[in-house]
Amino acid sequence: MAIWTWIESHLAASIGLATVVFLLVIALRDILQRKHAIKHNYPIVGNIRYLLETIGPELRQYLVANDKEERPFNRDERRWVYATSKNQNKNFGFGTSEEQYGIGFPIIKHAAFPFAESEAHHINDDPSAIPCAKVMGETHGRKKLYRPGSIINISAMSYGSLGMNAISALNQGAKKANCFHNSGEGSVSPYHLHGADVMWQLGTGYFGARNDDGSFSLDKLVARCEKHPEIKCIEIKLSQGAKPGKGGILPGEKVTADIAKVRGVPIGEDVISPNCHTAFHDVDTMIDCIEAIAEATGLPVGIKSAVGETAFWEELAKKMKAREQGPDFIAIDGGEGGTGAAPLTYADHVSFPFKIGFSRVYRLFQEANMSEAVIWIGSGKLGFPDRAVVAFAMGCDLIAVAREAMLAIGCIQAQQCHTGACPAGVATHSPWLQAGLDVDDKALRFERFVKGFRKELLNLSHTAGYEHPTQFSGEDIEFSAGVNHFSTLSEVMGYRKDAVPFTSMAALDEKA
Repeated sequence: MAIWTWIESHLAASIGLATVVFLLVIALRDILQRKHAIKHNYPIVGNIRYLLETIGPELRQYLVANDKEERPFNRDERRWVYATSKNQNKNFGFGTSEEQYGIGFPIIKHAAFPFAESEAHHINDDPSAIPCAKVMGETHGRKKLYRPGSIINISAMSYGSLGMNAISALNQGAKKANCFHNSGEGSVSPYHLHGADVMWQLGTGYFGARNDDGSFSLDKLVARCEKHPEIKCIEIKLSQGAKPGKGGILPGEKVTADIAKVRGVPIGEDVISPNCHTAFHDVDTMIDCIEAIAEATGLPVGIKSAVGETAFWEELAKKMKAREQGPDFIAIDGGEGGTGAAPLTYADHVSFPFKIGFSRVYRLFQEANMSEAVIWIGSGKLGFPDRAVVAFAMGCDLIAVAREAMLAIGCIQAQQCHTGACPAGVATHSPWLQAGLDVDDKALRFERFVKGFRKELLNLSHTAGYEHPTQFSGEDIEFSAGVNHFSTLSEVMGYRKDAVPFTSMAALDEKA
């Protein structure tokens, strides 16, 4: 016993001495450095301030903010995504905690006689299946038509901004849920090719389809499309909600050998995309580019953009009508978007939020009698049933979700996406951090999220007397402007959406 007592006392003394030495070293470092006044003036203790700042988002969401306060997604919203993805109880008790008389609060009007759920037709024995009511490429007679199997899909997130495990999990989950996976502007990587349908996004960097000087290569695009039949359509990104009119940013530390190979760029160097396209420079040359890609690949080709000035959209609608050519689909991204790194002013103040941007563009196309010529895709915090219903009532045919998809595979909203230090292993290339993201488990979680999302959309549709969510109209939703002051969505937006070419789920099943 004496020897153990001696060892314990000496071990404690050694640990104590080491601790004192460590703290002295930290104190000396703090005093000698000149970058941080707080550390210099309060050595050792001053470091706590920077630690708390680093973990601020986590502290606020668990200790400070209430269930409705956090941004961009509050605790209730995250809880719904997590519960849906884990197949847990996603119901809430004790009534609503929302301010239903608050300005802009939406009310979905139920029907006195709902659509009987017992009458619902299940496609491929999937009670959550909701195919798109329209066919991509049909209007312009593309060689390879495409009807998306799901009205809920994955929005653009590149391999580069997200790690390989995250992309793999999303793609495998998308295959199980029968939805498409937008590649993001970083090109189609091996991790996008686990079997799900892929929408290949071409940004201003033309990654995966570029020459050595960064210009667009149609030959490389065609070759890759022929090699990978999973690619069902091409999306040309004009801009995105997080930073419209500014090129993408991928720091050099994220440009690994694998990413460099996929994108066709040098290893370890910052990848900053141009802020505008070089393959076209106006509406006519953009349509020419779209038609050249569609002719060479046979695939439907569309565009994605945030909305700022509207002269472009007015001209596009008129030119499409005159030429009988142009995009097969138009994806409108709201200023709420934000999976990519962006300067604060761009993220906060450049481009309209979704409802404003979409309604302005859709209305212009209606005035030109061209709104029915394209498939409309909405994105920008639409990954919740109530917001999706509003988007469909405005005229959307499809919804694309990004951050909600990240939450479904484990994102905790730490807001470290731009640092490469994502604690959940989603937006990082750290081998250690990515190891915590189990691909098979997260793929299952994403499948459950999409199917649970669609099932709730179907329930809401049936409640309103419809069989398909895109049957919602602006008359089915009213917005609060205070007590006894409610206006329909149609009144607020200034238009009524076009009738949807939908007869029944059974008819869609027969056409599939």
